[in-house]
Amino acid sequence: MVCFTTRPEIRGNFGVVTSTHWIASAVGMSILEKGGNAFDAAVATGFVLQVVEPHLNGPAGDLPILLRPSGGTPSVICAQGTAPKAASAAAMRALGIDLIPGSGLLATVVPGAFDGWMLLLRDHGRLELEDVLAPAIWYLREGHPLLPGVASTIEGLEPFFKQHWPSSAEVWIPGGKVPQPLQPFRNPALAATWERILSEATGESREARIDAARQVWRNGFVADAIGSFLKTARVMDVTGQRQSALLTRDDIASWQARMEPTVSIDYHGWSIHKTGPWGQGPVLLMALQILRNFDLAKLDPLGEEFVHTVTEAIKLAWADREAYFGDPDFFDIPLTTLLSEDYGRARAALIGEAASLEQRPGRIPGYEYLADAAIARAMRQSGIEDDPATGEPTMAHLTEMRGDTVHIDVIDRWGNIVSATPSGGWLQSSPVIPGLGFALNSRAQMFWLEDGLASSLRPGARPRTTLTPSLAFNEDGRALAFGTPGGDQQDQWQLIWFLRMVHHGYDLQAGIDAPLFHSQHFQASFFPRDAHPARLVIEESIGAGTIEGLRRRGHGVTVAEAWSVGRLTAALRHSDGTLQAAATPRLMQAYAVGR
Repeated sequence: MVCFTTRPEIRGNFGVVTSTHWIASAVGMSILEKGGNAFDAAVATGFVLQVVEPHLNGPAGDLPILLRPSGGTPSVICAQGTAPKAASAAAMRALGIDLIPGSGLLATVVPGAFDGWMLLLRDHGRLELEDVLAPAIWYLREGHPLLPGVASTIEGLEPFFKQHWPSSAEVWIPGGKVPQPLQPFRNPALAATWERILSEATGESREARIDAARQVWRNGFVADAIGSFLKTARVMDVTGQRQSALLTRDDIASWQARMEPTVSIDYHGWSIHKTGPWGQGPVLLMALQILRNFDLAKLDPLGEEFVHTVTEAIKLAWADREAYFGDPDFFDIPLTTLLSEDYGRARAALIGEAASLEQRPGRIPGYEYLADAAIARAMRQSGIEDDPATGEPTMAHLTEMRGDTVHIDVIDRWGNIVSATPSGGWLQSSPVIPGLGFALNSRAQMFWLEDGLASSLRPGARPRTTLTPSLAFNEDGRALAFGTPGGDQQDQWQLIWFLRMVHHGYDLQAGIDAPLFHSQHFQASFFPRDAHPARLVIEESIGAGTIEGLRRRGHGVTVAEAWSVGRLTAALRHSDGTLQAAATPRLMQAYAVGR
């Protein structure tokens, strides 16, 4: 399909990098130019994103990475930190907590992002840690043009930081003055943290030095500073109460990132790979298994019937996500059933001409109680007013006070490919650890405090994160990396983009530019865990006819401004070795580069 786009398709054969910030993408490309591979470039890009988008990710956040070395097998690096050993539903209830807050210290799990990047660099990169950290350190020391969204977030939090989180005020409101948009902003405390790690991470080989850096983080001065702060800290959170952390230094010392196999299905010539059900990744695969039962190629990709059909499939798949997803180390997830074509066919039969107003998880034999519990939770949380001070997502029509996520896709000239979605550790998630220049995460808010569920809070369990990068490989030899920030919307926007590419011939940039939509019908993953039956958010640029047709079908349509939904990026390697990349124009900061 040929159409006008907001940006040219980036094409070449040397390398491509696309991410949610132009500086980070340029840094990644510079690493490729210096002889690094896609994995080196992804690490450098990731550390710079922590600098330039600190309201969206940080060093102590969460990180899933999908990768495939040239000629190798796709795999996952799980850098999703686990719940503290002292964390349990009973411990939370003893504090009077019935819903884990979305900010502060109670919601903190083990910091994961740093160790995940180190594992990728050690096992798949070629460069030294010093090489990939140098750009981030430079921007921390010399400054970067502060995004208006970051400045707005800090301005809104100024009174709270000064009264309740003084260590955050010290970093984000230097000299007591709120930083201004597009003016140089520096974080010398974080630069000093990275420089000290480099000075202490010694060893006889590149791999030994990277492992030494991991040890400095989990058993050295970083863990010492975090542990010392958490021993006595009681900080204000969204509950309006001062709470202590359950996380300890020992939790940090005993955890490390790990490699896992991907979860995948085949769909119209493509093999699509995602994380396991500790992330929301398999939900995209479940939606595809439902939608393979419809002739989507015959539908207008901007039309009422396409939007309705995809939305109803999303409602069904995400209802199953809420009922059945969790950490498979602690719960027997019926993933084989959920991903089967037979199950998808049965779910597809539920889609009618009108919008469903019900929460409809499937009833899998032996797991019916999970479906019943999910329905009860959704009913309990339905209609809760959106809280502008909490939760995640995501776009310009929502508040700048919420955290979000970043994304990276890289392919190099050798055919190495990586897709990563870092998040958490936002500047607004919890107070800065004194002396380190970064905050902890708040990912535990995704656990439920009811016992016996797949996503119940358990010591050592991974929260069922929304972070969900994607890889896909076509039988003709093409290799594709794609993803987006956006919490519960991540796999929705990726699904819509992928379907339009597969069934309607949209190229990367054309698909990213096309009007997007998402459902808020199901249980949200972030505090206050609200559900809004039948609510459908859609960009006005889809057209008045489509919008009115959806309303006639019973969808509760919320019309968003054009260019306000989704932050997709994508990179593609063709079978002849040529490369292609694209990035969203929304928010005017993501960029693809390459040659």
